[in-house]
Amino acid sequence: MEVILLERIARLGQMGDVVRVRDGFARNFLLPQNKALRATEQNRKRFEREKVQLEARNLEAKKEAEAVAEKLSGQTFTVIRQAGETGQLYGSVATRDIAELASGSGFSIERQQVRLDRPIKTIGLHELLISLHPEVEVPVTINVARSADEAARQARGEDLTRRQAFEEPEIEDEFEEAPEAEGEGEAA
Repeated sequence: MEVILLERIARLGQMGDVVRVRDGFARNFLLPQNKALRATEQNRKRFEREKVQLEARNLEAKKEAEAVAEKLSGQTFTVIRQAGETGQLYGSVATRDIAELASGSGFSIERQQVRLDRPIKTIGLHELLISLHPEVEVPVTINVARSADEAARQARGEDLTRRQAFEEPEIEDEFEEAPEAEGEGEAA
């Protein structure tokens, strides 16, 4: 099906482009969300009449998104989750969780705007993008930890995903000396 794009769509085209897409993608996503119109002669004329208004609305939305992007850029959100000794989470951190964290911090973010390739399943610092507008993406950091103390340590740069070896030199020295003392006593 051919459609006229009403806004920029990643990997598809710019506003005003007439593109060929699969019928299901057009019917289920582009048309219901008012991101495109069917490419009929009547809709082409309608687009030409409304083109200036659409571009002005898009420019205004982009400016608003850039203003929010300045405040959001470089933000770190902390998520406390239960995890095993190796740092593997018992659940995962998904787009919904990140959107709720951002909303709780005063940002109006929907889960569809969070660009997460796969759910976060380990503790640590995770970089991801939030798409505020088709042309404005902002990097944020998600700090996943077992406790607030661990989150603070990770923020300082510690890597908590590695198992830390416990060194007890006093005990090792005692075991090394004890067999030698017994062996010397028997020989005398």
